[in-house]
Amino acid sequence: MRPKFKPRNPNFSSGPCSKRPGYDVKNLELSTLGRSHRSSVGKAALRLACSRTSEILGLPSDYRVGIVPASDTGAMEMIMWSTLGARPVDVFAWESFGKDWLNDITNQLRLDDVTSFLGDYGELPDLTKANPANDVIFTWNGTTSGVCIPNADWISNSRTGLTICDATSAIFAMPMCWGKLDVITFSWQKVLGGEGAHGMLILSPNAVERLQTFKPPWPIPKIFRLTKGNELNEAIFKGATINTPSMLCVADYLDSLDWVEALGGLDAAISKSKENLGVIKAFVQQNHWVSFLAKDEKTISSTSVCLELKLVAQKISRMVDLLEQEGVAFDIGSYRDAPPGLRIWCGATIERHDLEVLMEWIQWAYGMVNE
Repeated sequence: MRPKFKPRNPNFSSGPCSKRPGYDVKNLELSTLGRSHRSSVGKAALRLACSRTSEILGLPSDYRVGIVPASDTGAMEMIMWSTLGARPVDVFAWESFGKDWLNDITNQLRLDDVTSFLGDYGELPDLTKANPANDVIFTWNGTTSGVCIPNADWISNSRTGLTICDATSAIFAMPMCWGKLDVITFSWQKVLGGEGAHGMLILSPNAVERLQTFKPPWPIPKIFRLTKGNELNEAIFKGATINTPSMLCVADYLDSLDWVEALGGLDAAISKSKENLGVIKAFVQQNHWVSFLAKDEKTISSTSVCLELKLVAQKISRMVDLLEQEGVAFDIGSYRDAPPGLRIWCGATIERHDLEVLMEWIQWAYGMVNE
């Protein structure tokens, strides 16, 4: 039967993701608008974004947090161009973005000593093959596959290479072992529902040492430069960005951090995401025609939840269209490179009630395309 109610918030996109509940742009602190980002108030806001990120995430005191250009992609490219080449590189990839990093390392940087460990959509590669002497690159959560790593136990405590983690759809939603990670990148528009165009770069002391002792053999564009001479450009991590940021986006990000604190902090945000995943798990258990793309339950993402349906691609596309036409769910088709299916964002900006209602509509849409 056609459901009686619709989700109050139909935005289930996996990026940019839904704004937080109760969000109103009119409530942002906008005193920095129209001011230089290099003014005292501009730098103070940028510095606050970095320090509060560190505090809420509970990062080690000697980890640096900086705002960089071009979203998570910019942060990843910046660190790869600036640090890789000093050691052999192990790349673990099981979805689109991980494979993008592998492509850039082999075809753009053209590093010779690269070992790739690939997994099909729905599966992880064998992470235990990571060599502690090598630099290791991986995504914590495969945004386009709905597959995340269950823990960081496979990362050696005595490693001599760097671990570089693209954490953009995991951070603020999944427990992460900071001591096992030397570089962490993410963007505001994922778990926190912030605005795009800016990336966050987190560095451990090991990563800082690499930057200060290794000079890549290729030219580094200005927008990627993390050092001045042989020293880290500490200003980047104290509110002085490489290029001009959007102070409106910064205000939006600070609002998101306020919301996380009001929610109960990092643990509360993680718990909400897990509870949201529980709604979909219950639905999958009750319906034989739908399953998780992730083959191992321990690897099911709690943010970008990817589902397979026992339908041909055309019928799945029809379901997605029906749900959008009804104003029930926007942007929930699978990623263009992934197997046909549904991809539903379940981060903390999504309310459990809306997911429960969405499940009813998905069941309705399934019936409609099978009449």
